[in-house]
Amino acid sequence: MQKLNELCSHTSTANGQTVHAAGGLRADDAAGISAGGWQLFPAMTDAALAEPLRLESSAGRGVLAAAVLGSGMAMLDGTVVNVALRKIGQDLEASLSQLQWISNGYLLALASLILLGGSLGDRFGRRRIFVIGVVWFALASLLCGIAQTPGQLILARVVQGVGAALLTPGSLAMIQGAIRPEDRPKAIGSWSGLGSIAAALGPFVGGWLVQYADWRWVFLLNLPIAVVTVLIASRCVPETRDPQAVRSFDMAGAALGAVGLAGMTFALIESQTSPPSLVIGTGVVGVASMVAFIVVEQRSDHPMMPTSLFASRQFSAANAMTLLVYAALGGVIFFLVLDLQTVVGYGPLRAGVATLPITLVMLLLAKQGGALSSRIGPRLPMALGPLVCAAGIAWLALVDAQSTYWLDIFPGLVVFSLGLALLVAPLTGTVLAAAPDRNAGIASGVNNAVARAGSLLAVSALPAVVGLAGADYDRPAALSAGYQQAMWICVALLAGGGLTSYALIRNPPRPQPVRALAGSAD
Repeated sequence: MQKLNELCSHTSTANGQTVHAAGGLRADDAAGISAGGWQLFPAMTDAALAEPLRLESSAGRGVLAAAVLGSGMAMLDGTVVNVALRKIGQDLEASLSQLQWISNGYLLALASLILLGGSLGDRFGRRRIFVIGVVWFALASLLCGIAQTPGQLILARVVQGVGAALLTPGSLAMIQGAIRPEDRPKAIGSWSGLGSIAAALGPFVGGWLVQYADWRWVFLLNLPIAVVTVLIASRCVPETRDPQAVRSFDMAGAALGAVGLAGMTFALIESQTSPPSLVIGTGVVGVASMVAFIVVEQRSDHPMMPTSLFASRQFSAANAMTLLVYAALGGVIFFLVLDLQTVVGYGPLRAGVATLPITLVMLLLAKQGGALSSRIGPRLPMALGPLVCAAGIAWLALVDAQSTYWLDIFPGLVVFSLGLALLVAPLTGTVLAAAPDRNAGIASGVNNAVARAGSLLAVSALPAVVGLAGADYDRPAALSAGYQQAMWICVALLAGGGLTSYALIRNPPRPQPVRALAGSAD
């Protein structure tokens, strides 16, 4: 604890006031609930961050560490579960649709409420809502770890998604609100790269836990990570918020968005198993609710999703690209690990280790992707990245029972990973740069909601589209045919994302060098 105090503390002066630890909070922010000298929830006052933080400062590194741990925990959980799905299905005697709900229950809550999470952060403090989300996520993870039936696990996953909706937008908004503008591209690149590594580590960690411990540890692993995250955030992260945030919340919009996504998700997942009248009815309700959501957001005085953000073509284009690309990524992640286990014959650990190239490439190159975007602009990386990913998935689409790792699986994963390293940081930076700083939380929330909705709809629709149902996830012949069709659909989605970026994304104008005035002193 003493080392953490030293890591994050610094003192400076601004406008005659002393600025103390916790990354630059003014002294009058120090009131609040404390425990052993730790300010867990400093009192919300009108005091603002005294000065933006340098990324290389101890406090700046603390902000980045908390953001990476929190968002990484959520991303890790989003991927670590996939390698455990087959074992969960066998252990709890679940059907393929129930496995889809175990994956999508989390995504449904996250996509539905992430905009509200961003609004809550802007209004009440991004760090405060972030910490609440981390604690909520940890408690829900405990419920997942002790679930005894598919229904209990699905419900716990929905609750877990609510916690993720609170912490995810806050992780990036804390960086945007606390780090000085000139350091933000580098900070976002580091956040994207390290967070993506957490997501990529999921299959490896999950495989080891499933094979040598129990699939329940896939969820229980979140508890110690959450404790460390809360400690760092409480000590190192300054509180920031939008001073113009409204005091009321768009509950009607939140409800319509949730009902809309839930209705469409149910119709897609249950299309082959539920009565047609129920499927059609819920689908109609879902689509109608989404239309009503857009109307409400346009007319609301305090919308959860300000439609004014979409007046920016850059913002709209980046989110359109996000929808296509993350729909493909969701489908790839869901099918690939199942195929490696059921069709190729890998055990859980070997299936996880097989995806290590993603981790290594992101570790080495994700930060460089952000730096490249800063140097040449985001348009080319955001156009090429999805196309490179598509080439990798096209290679992986050929995987079958006779495939070997080094000739058939490894090359496709490497190419896919290179595409990810190109696109992740520029995409995030473009979304945030297209929105005012005071809307950092809601802009991040919109983009995250779009990403999760894309994955949600893809995982819901693809099994039905390729003809998989029941226990097909454990039948090699059926899964192999469905897997290959699904991967080619993901190739098309990625290609669409790359073309969208090339056609609509524009590089921001470069600042002109300042020239000395004639007659000025040398």
